[in-house]
Amino acid sequence: MGAVTVNKIGEIRISDDVLATLAGKAAIGCYGIVGMASKRATDGLVELLGSDNLSKGVKVTSQGNEIVIDLFIVVEYGIAIAAVAQNVIDTVKYTVEKLTGTTVKKVNIKVEGVRV
Repeated sequence: MGAVTVNKIGEIRISDDVLATLAGKAAIGCYGIVGMASKRATDGLVELLGSDNLSKGVKVTSQGNEIVIDLFIVVEYGIAIAAVAQNVIDTVKYTVEKLTGTTVKKVNIKVEGVRV
């Protein structure tokens, strides 16, 4: 579906794939993040995603102008997970809202793994 912004001269539709890519790129730049994860449904193994398919580690649900983002991340060993998660939430929310003009209602973090 995607996010929709309406103004006096028309409407802007931003697809969920674009929102997922923006969120993934914002998250991967945060301190303590090793990468985005994609869970393979068949065997439950966590796969670390490359920079060209970060959006596979992001699930975006949009309703009108409000967005909920689920991020599947792998964090660096020895870093406080709660601090990393809060930083990712703040960064992703700010970045997506600033670049798209939409409202990010919620950012959910799912830590899929820890790497050295």
